[in-house]
Amino acid sequence: MTAELLSPPDTSEGSSDGRFTDGLFLRVMAAAALTVIAVLVATAVFLLIRAWPALSHYGPLSFFHARWAPSEAVATSSTPNPYGILQFIYGTVVTSLVAMVIAVPVAIAVALYITNLSPAVLRRPLSSLVDLLAAIPSVVYGFWGVFALIPALGPIGRGLTSVSGIPVIGWLFQGPFFGYSVFAAGVVLAIMVLPIVTAICREVFDTAPAAEKEAALAVGATKWEMLRIAVLPRSRSGIIGAAILGLGRAFGETIAVTMLIGNNVLTIPHGIMRAGATMPSVIANEFTEANQPFHLDSLFVVAFGLLLLSLLVNMTGKRIVGRVSEHIA
Repeated sequence: MTAELLSPPDTSEGSSDGRFTDGLFLRVMAAAALTVIAVLVATAVFLLIRAWPALSHYGPLSFFHARWAPSEAVATSSTPNPYGILQFIYGTVVTSLVAMVIAVPVAIAVALYITNLSPAVLRRPLSSLVDLLAAIPSVVYGFWGVFALIPALGPIGRGLTSVSGIPVIGWLFQGPFFGYSVFAAGVVLAIMVLPIVTAICREVFDTAPAAEKEAALAVGATKWEMLRIAVLPRSRSGIIGAAILGLGRAFGETIAVTMLIGNNVLTIPHGIMRAGATMPSVIANEFTEANQPFHLDSLFVVAFGLLLLSLLVNMTGKRIVGRVSEHIA
């Protein structure tokens, strides 16, 4: 009886069940990860297959010019490629950069106020209100931008064009400003990416050690000095990561940008105060009416280029975040 009480219980059956459960869990998680990779690869392959007729007919490098003229396309001759995409790459990058220049400082300020400066009773309502901006449909932003934002930007745009004679930066604000422009699209994009950047910055600022913030205040630092010493340095990599995610969001935005940018597909605009076009906007505008030789195939070239550009920006952002994190550590 004593020997039976002292002998260890037989757990072979339980161990077997545990190994089966762990193995099943591992396979399900691996399948989920592989599904994401498979979707990305399948999307890239599909776009490349649909773009291949235009790529093989004209050659990949022939798309790198700034003239988009589908009416000049000829199916059987060796005429120059009329489907230049440089103006769309320029419009996508510049519009997104304008959005980030506006959105990132505002998002950092909002996140700092919510996490470190606002009364506790206001933090949850303020966070919810900022997050609600992400729930507004893109077409609503575009509609609001056409009838409310563009008239409001009129004095600002005309004021900025008045400094076009200043060296170095003057070319950026060359006019005239008629409303529909890269600048207007960038402002709307800034509002659209603000919730994403703010939410990530808010979570990053919350991870700052409370002991370091209290120590800074204890030695007489002001609240701004406390944020500058104890919060912002430790949050640098998170802020960069938030900006990269916001930039990726801005790259892919279509409807609001299409409604506000003016859709000048002929050439690269001189400055941000004039009409332009982005890679998503030209696809949205022309894919239903693409009836010229290689027109639809060239739009798939634009889509494939947008995918590669987005992947390049995200990979570069991850490397930057990694290096900043190593430097802080």
